[in-house]
Amino acid sequence: MKKLTCLGLTIAMALTLLAGCGGNTTSESTGSNAGTSTNQSASTSENNSAETTLSGVVNTNGSTSMESVIKILSEAFSQENPEVEVKYSGSGSGAGVTSAIEGTADLGLASRELKAEEEEQGAVAHVVALDGVAVVVNPENAVEDLTVEQIAKIFTGEITNWKDLGGADAEIAVYGREAGSGTRGAFEEIVGVVDGCKYLNEYSSTGDVIGNVASNPNAIGYASLSAVGDTVKAVKVGGVECSEATVQDGTYAIQRPFIMITKDGTQLSEAAQAFLDFATSEAVGDLIKQAGAVPPVK
Repeated sequence: MKKLTCLGLTIAMALTLLAGCGGNTTSESTGSNAGTSTNQSASTSENNSAETTLSGVVNTNGSTSMESVIKILSEAFSQENPEVEVKYSGSGSGAGVTSAIEGTADLGLASRELKAEEEEQGAVAHVVALDGVAVVVNPENAVEDLTVEQIAKIFTGEITNWKDLGGADAEIAVYGREAGSGTRGAFEEIVGVVDGCKYLNEYSSTGDVIGNVASNPNAIGYASLSAVGDTVKAVKVGGVECSEATVQDGTYAIQRPFIMITKDGTQLSEAAQAFLDFATSEAVGDLIKQAGAVPPVK
């Protein structure tokens, strides 16, 4: 009887010890798995944060005609990337190309096509939008339509009186932009009057051209379509109005691209590259229209 009792106690103690060891193993295994899960979660979170968060400053410089486009694009981009600041400096298209080539800006801006010598220096154009260059007169002017040839003769001084074009007997006052302006460069090249214009006055901004044409009933000038309001009248060119539709379909003769410029072989910062990709994507078409420009056909 005593032998049976001792055997029973021995078996009970062995089972207790086994249960204790099993419990400790399970607890340690669970703790280890929990630690691994936590570490993986933290690592994934850090990787996602690194992949999605952009920060820094993107410096753009150049065309004054592109100001409204850059402003609306930068605001939309900053909403998606609040730690990125896009800065704009309006110094003219020529300076915009130079800043891209020399690396003083992340993205140069120009409201014209690049020249051959600029491309030879490594400048690369990225089309953001299109723009019609409107030929503007005072609203009191009776002239409604001009051919490209007539416009050329006005700006080179071959036609000097509005009466020769169906208007009043008054001397034509020819206004334009300063040398280096993208608007001037595009206008003169398309019309075929490069270095041949005889301006009464030259102005440093599109707004100045608009304002002075608005105040002189005998004046004529040119301006970006987006800048034309009720204070001046855009004449038809060859019977075609300057509008978003006629610029996009190519029927309006005097039009130009709005471009961002980079230098071939130069790597942009992540923020600058992201802004360039955003600005040239199809997704910003409505924003381009809101800025008064025309989305290019992709």
